[in-house]
Amino acid sequence: MPTYEYAVIKPDGTLGAPFEVFQSMSEAHLKKHPETGEPVKRLVSAPGLALKHSNASDKSKLSDSNLDRLGFTKYQKSGDNTWDKTAGKGPDSISRD
Repeated sequence: MPTYEYAVIKPDGTLGAPFEVFQSMSEAHLKKHPETGEPVKRLVSAPGLALKHSNASDKSKLSDSNLDRLGFTKYQKSGDNTWDKTAGKGPDSISRD
């Protein structure tokens, strides 16, 4: 669901501090603050995209399939002193005594 940014419209017509609301794209814009009932305006803001230096980009770079493709091996802890392979070549599991 998209995150939309709104701001309360103050009595003098200026905008208050922005707040975010998760809404379906098919839902109507809010007219009032969901908690206080004050009038609000939806703000135009930049979308959250997975760009070169974003967290989403980092997650895809460190995905098991990408690490395997690049020749890395990744192990994930599965128990006390035991790690199971999730990507790459090497033994299926390793353990430390």
